Amino acid sequence: MKYFSKEWIKAAAVRAVKTFAQTAAAIIGVSAASGEINWLAVIYTSAVSGILSLLTSAAGLPEISDREVLSDEKRD
Repeated sequence: MKYFSKEWIKAAAVRAVKTFAQTAAAIIGVSAASGEINWLAVIYTSAVSGILSLLTSAAGLPEISDREVLSDEKRD
């Protein structure tokens, strides 16, 4: 599989940003219910989840089909 193609980078970045936002929303919601939001914890935890999302994307992205990867390899 060809990593770091434009399509892969775009799909992985979209996933990482979505994961970051979902994590932040969840932590803010839970923290608000307890009465105090620890913004540093929100940022750190969300950043780690975004990084883990990128690492997970290295295993493969369903958005990038093998057909697209093979067609990219033929162009090179």
